[in-house]
Amino acid sequence: MVVATFLDNAREFLPILLKGAVVTVEVTVLSFLLSSVLGLGLALMKLSPVRAVAATGSTIVNVIRGLPIIVQLFYIYFVLPDAGIHLTAFQAGVIGLGIAYSAYQAENFRAGIEAVDPGQREAAQAMGMRGPLILRRVILPQAFRIALPPYGNTLVMMLKDSSLVSTITVAEMTRAGQLIASSTFQNMTVYTLVALLYLLMSLPLVYALRRVEIRFGAGRKRP
Repeated sequence: MVVATFLDNAREFLPILLKGAVVTVEVTVLSFLLSSVLGLGLALMKLSPVRAVAATGSTIVNVIRGLPIIVQLFYIYFVLPDAGIHLTAFQAGVIGLGIAYSAYQAENFRAGIEAVDPGQREAAQAMGMRGPLILRRVILPQAFRIALPPYGNTLVMMLKDSSLVSTITVAEMTRAGQLIASSTFQNMTVYTLVALLYLLMSLPLVYALRRVEIRFGAGRKRP
């Protein structure tokens, strides 16, 4: 009887939750791309030979890491309009998550870049290559391969933490579940379905990332 009721409710709730799941994926992908761009910029700032630039990069990373993600989301969505900057809940969610995770991405990239054998840079310089070209063609490809495991883990973490944007009314999967639960009082069914959907999205992603790591020999420096 309980199972039959659960299945009946699941058939009713799943279409709504799946629409929310699409938004969850959109938020995750866009935030991940934004955090990657910002994180790479911050990593290069921290590694800059100019002390002022390196100190600025470190300060930004420390400030971002020191603030809860939910506070950053609230600030972007509720406070920035007071300064004349108006964003939709979706835009605020993507930007907030992207900024929050840029600090972690910066550390991923920084560690990867520092792990590249200095001899690679010296060999490129001996061939007449200049700094920006060395970075683009020699350092970053190897750094990305080394940093791929934590980089992939960050994507999985962002998928799960995308649920935080529900606090600023983004209609992703968790928010959809909250609305259904509040109107039907079927808390067990709703949140069981939400949990299962997160697992169905995250577990294949974990497996795919692991295959990519194996394919590229990620996490290891070249001899």
